[in-house]
Amino acid sequence: MTHSKSPAPLTAGLGALLCLLLCMLLSMSALSEVPTALSGIPETASLPRSSPVPGGVAVLPLPPELQALRGQYRGNRILLAEHEGQQFAVIGIPLAASPGTSDFTLTSADGGDIPMSFQVQAKDYPEQRLTITNRRQVNPNAQDMTRINRESAEMGRAFATWSTARSPVFAMRAPVEGVRSSSFGLRRFFNDQPRRPHSGMDIAAAEGTPIVAPAPGTVIATGDYFFNGKTIIVDHGHGLISLYCHASSIQVATGEEVEAGELLGHVGQTGRATGPHLHWSINLNNTRVDPALFLVE
Repeated sequence: MTHSKSPAPLTAGLGALLCLLLCMLLSMSALSEVPTALSGIPETASLPRSSPVPGGVAVLPLPPELQALRGQYRGNRILLAEHEGQQFAVIGIPLAASPGTSDFTLTSADGGDIPMSFQVQAKDYPEQRLTITNRRQVNPNAQDMTRINRESAEMGRAFATWSTARSPVFAMRAPVEGVRSSSFGLRRFFNDQPRRPHSGMDIAAAEGTPIVAPAPGTVIATGDYFFNGKTIIVDHGHGLISLYCHASSIQVATGEEVEAGELLGHVGQTGRATGPHLHWSINLNNTRVDPALFLVE
């Protein structure tokens, strides 16, 4: 390497220095943006109502210095959101969760895992007893069970979807105008036989009433299922997924993008149903939670 014996003109030196400083500032700016770019944390205009009970949603403000990239709860990825300059963990709590301390893990920008926890509060849900005239809808035969298991696996894959193409919208309007006939979490008995608790909100309405998307999303599955009847599943992004059951018709196709208020189908009583209604479920981190926590009245 050789060095020039003649000093460079002063103006050239200042120009080089200014160029170097500009490059450094641009580099620093780019580096400061890396954590956000890596995290893919969506900004949201609102959050669901926090209700840290079984079947509810824990909305947890995170320490400002943390800036987590991702998180996990009970083996499922959780939704992280930025709202009004604050980062939040938005966690769906299973109906089977016990009251007390519940643990989750966050991953920080440097790749380290940070253990966190929150308190699950107790909640009692009332009973509901229904009479089903089609006995196979209560006690399916072997052929029915083959179909049920296949459909369950198909829906399970849809509920496990994680996409980052859109930021989730938490403020939702009811997908059907009607009377809320069965609330989320009811401990159910069909023909006096205990079954799983009610994992959605039932809205009674006349057959043919329009079912509309309560928020923007992508249709990720449709089908005519043994228990659920004609069904639509919509992905709203980052593990927020909605389910619509017992429809008389389906007006959308898998892969279709829908906006809030757009027609999905029409109310019916297909599958296991005692009358025309919509069964509407909300899934968060692959967990069924109370849709009422997302409703804007």
